[in-house]
Amino acid sequence: MAKRGVQLYQETFSCPICLDLLKDPVTIPCGHSYCMSCIKRHWDEEDRRKIHSCPQCRKVFRPRPDLVKNTMLADLVEELKKTGLQAAPADHCYAGPEDVACDFCTGRKLKAVRSCLVCLVSYCEKHLQPHYESLAFKKHKLVEPSEKLQENICSRHDEVMKMFCRTDQQCICYLCSLNEHKGHDTVSAAAERTERQRELELSRQQIQQRIQDREKDVELLQQQLEAINGSADKAVEDSEKIFTQLIRLMEERRSDVKQQIRSQQESEVSGVKELQEKLEQEITELKRKDAELNKLSHTQDHTHFLHNYPSLSPLSQSTHSSSINIRPLRYFEDVTAAVSELRDKLQDILTEDWTNISLTVTEPKTRAGFLKYSQEITLDPNTANTWLLLSEENRKVTVMNQQQSYSRHPDRFSSLWQVLSRESLTGRCYWEVEWRGGGGVYVAVAYKNISRAENSDESAFGRNDKSWALNCFQNSFSFCYNNIQTPVSGPQSSTVGVFLDHSAGILSFYSVSETMTLLHRVQTTFTQPLYAGLWLYGCDGVTAELCKVKKIKVIEGAVC
Repeated sequence: MAKRGVQLYQETFSCPICLDLLKDPVTIPCGHSYCMSCIKRHWDEEDRRKIHSCPQCRKVFRPRPDLVKNTMLADLVEELKKTGLQAAPADHCYAGPEDVACDFCTGRKLKAVRSCLVCLVSYCEKHLQPHYESLAFKKHKLVEPSEKLQENICSRHDEVMKMFCRTDQQCICYLCSLNEHKGHDTVSAAAERTERQRELELSRQQIQQRIQDREKDVELLQQQLEAINGSADKAVEDSEKIFTQLIRLMEERRSDVKQQIRSQQESEVSGVKELQEKLEQEITELKRKDAELNKLSHTQDHTHFLHNYPSLSPLSQSTHSSSINIRPLRYFEDVTAAVSELRDKLQDILTEDWTNISLTVTEPKTRAGFLKYSQEITLDPNTANTWLLLSEENRKVTVMNQQQSYSRHPDRFSSLWQVLSRESLTGRCYWEVEWRGGGGVYVAVAYKNISRAENSDESAFGRNDKSWALNCFQNSFSFCYNNIQTPVSGPQSSTVGVFLDHSAGILSFYSVSETMTLLHRVQTTFTQPLYAGLWLYGCDGVTAELCKVKKIKVIEGAVC
């Protein structure tokens, strides 16, 4: 109870403006009391409107009342101060730099808890009470504390802007509707808000639907990422197993060859040593016989000689040298040659198949995948034959029935209806060519230093070792390099896609329609930057165009 009494004392003797204990209290005609300095400052701010009101009950006074100190109330406040009671709020109730401050508080301001769109003032909890208690404030619109209340005041007429001009799409006050915006389509701000609120809700619905769609897309992409990662992990695991099996097989074959060689070596060595022992025994016997014969040959006694000669044992059968097969010093070179031949075959197989494996892993599978590497390519006017006309920002070339007035240039193709791109091609890049007309076109790539000589295969795309070309003619395709023509089968399309991986030495041509179909692939080594080339032939009017395709970023196989 004592605490409740203290609170009542604090509320009774506190200034509704500064919320501190009253200083020089004054009571205005409506009966509410304030600090003299607080109410004076409040009325000073209202002087420009020539209306003076009570901050609590909003009662208007004309003229401005004189302020006289309420002596009895001042004495009561002094007695209250002697009890040691203060009416200061807690620190956390005061407004900080990031808070909206109460407009009625003086000195250290409290946080505003609501703003009034009619009064255009922000109130703390204490100063807001009249809006809850007095019928005069019943229709006032209270909102979250805002520092932008002055935006609701018309800068011309100093009135609240409660209307909206649809003609000029701006908020206005009533006086604006009678003057500057007279005759315009004007409605109340509330009506326009209702209309815009419906639009806002519709926009929110569309945004929420798009969020749901994008969340589904993200989920699908996440599933695809998991599928890609899972497939890649399994492919690595399976490949490791297969290569391990291959390595094990090679180790087994290596061991077999080594064992066979050692076995044959042992057999050969055993035979040679056996024969070697026989020969050494024969040599020993021959030396013994030779010694006996030598000794007998030196005896002086003829009778002794004749008596002992017949008793000498005859020589054993000799191992004839012709039975010894002395081969050149190359016993197992044929095995080495066979293993070398196997190595060369495996290298050829691995080189060819490795290219296919590499392409299977790295080359895109869909047109969207190729478009990640699309490159804007334009044709170089300095290389165009004079019977060719360039257009569409130098992306389109047309065969004309009369020569064009191009200037002389060393890079110009003088006889063949050919043209090269301005941009060099390195790294990975993709482009598409579309052709029309009764003739055909060679879709090519070439080195910059390809010959420009007249009537020479050295300058024709595909007729030399400096260019590679796909010949597209009506219902057939063929590939040409170094003057070797290779027939190519595939679905007919007026658009050809070209994929180049310069560092890997891969050049692929695709028939582009609803799907991408590989027509021909080249695996080689490119020693210089390449340039896109077009060689047109047939009647005038034949055209070929480097399609303007947009580079996109996608996950391979994703829905775009």
